[in-house]
Amino acid sequence: MNDQISRANFDQVMVPCYSPADVIPVRGEGSRLWDQQGREYIDLAGGIAVNCLGHRHPALMQALQEQADRVWHLSNVFTNEPALELAKRLTELTFAEQVFFANSGAEANEAAFKLARKYAYDHAGPDSGKHEIISFNGSFHGRTLFTVSVGGQLKYRQGFEPVPGGITHLPYNDKAALELAVSDKTCAIVMEPVLGEGGVIPADPEFVRLARTLCDRHDALLVFDEVQTGAGRTGSLYAHQALGVTPDILTSAKGLGGGFPIGAMLTSRKVGASFGVGSHGTTYGGNPLACAVALAVINTLDDPALMAGVERKSELIRSELTALSQRHGFFSEIRGRGLLLGAELAHHWKGQAKRVLDACRNQGLMLLMAGPDVIRLTPSLIIPDADIQEAITRLDRALNDLVAEGPTGS
Repeated sequence: MNDQISRANFDQVMVPCYSPADVIPVRGEGSRLWDQQGREYIDLAGGIAVNCLGHRHPALMQALQEQADRVWHLSNVFTNEPALELAKRLTELTFAEQVFFANSGAEANEAAFKLARKYAYDHAGPDSGKHEIISFNGSFHGRTLFTVSVGGQLKYRQGFEPVPGGITHLPYNDKAALELAVSDKTCAIVMEPVLGEGGVIPADPEFVRLARTLCDRHDALLVFDEVQTGAGRTGSLYAHQALGVTPDILTSAKGLGGGFPIGAMLTSRKVGASFGVGSHGTTYGGNPLACAVALAVINTLDDPALMAGVERKSELIRSELTALSQRHGFFSEIRGRGLLLGAELAHHWKGQAKRVLDACRNQGLMLLMAGPDVIRLTPSLIIPDADIQEAITRLDRALNDLVAEGPTGS
């Protein structure tokens, strides 16, 4: 513990765009974290669906240490072996033929949206007007100016206007609205297979299939933002694979690096051709350290038993949350896919998700919000069953405390 560093330092030296918890985690192991005072927590937040293999996974640590002894950074003036190995592996395991590496989900999505417009420019012509991007209310695609504009949450755009135009937002899972909106001016439909920040709402498979049909009909590209749903989170390497619908562009980040920053945009050779030399780029994207770790993540996840375990653990957590809800009347719905789960607060607890998180942290449990009405769980994909049971015990204690206080805290 560094006695000279505390949460108070944040308010002094950091830009106030975050409001972090009072505790500062300093060590992790598996699905457990310890703070500066040595207090232990069960981590069901996973760094917001990032730590897909928990903390300090030996395969990831070995990959990082071995690569650190070789070369850290080259820039894209040169290519490097880990980037090529990772790209090769991703194309073997997905629909894609080509990969662009970035450093985050926002960067991967920025690349995807630029590529969709550039592809339309190249194939329909600069005077075609084919530049409309269709997205959905409640969606989240990142914090760059373009990605907050495509994202369907006004609060992230307010104060940054004027934002890029040519973007239409529709109700999620509304097939009629989608069919009416798509036209020959549409260059892309952008979709999360599960709305993450928007409340952990899975896409209706028919809605996803309709999006594919409409893109084919109007020569538009289907873009799946799998930043949160990818890297095994929903029980398959990427969520769309279980839906049986193939995109033209896929974005990946978060769990792809298992805690090391990396993003990726995957696409076909035909679409990728629109990113000719000099049309897009990044200094750090595809750096050897990140790619070496991500390759270890992908190779670890490429295991049917591990993926089956995600589904089994999902059912265990769902059943335990349902039992808790029946006992406390706290949740109105448990939903999600795999280990991306949301528990919507019952009507008298609406708007109090942060209060629930605080109560859970006091009991040694770390969770997330997905808006003020939904508790989000994104644990390690290999969290032991014993840790799940202990997490539920701690959640039960937290809910008991809240019920004793009452919905308003009075």
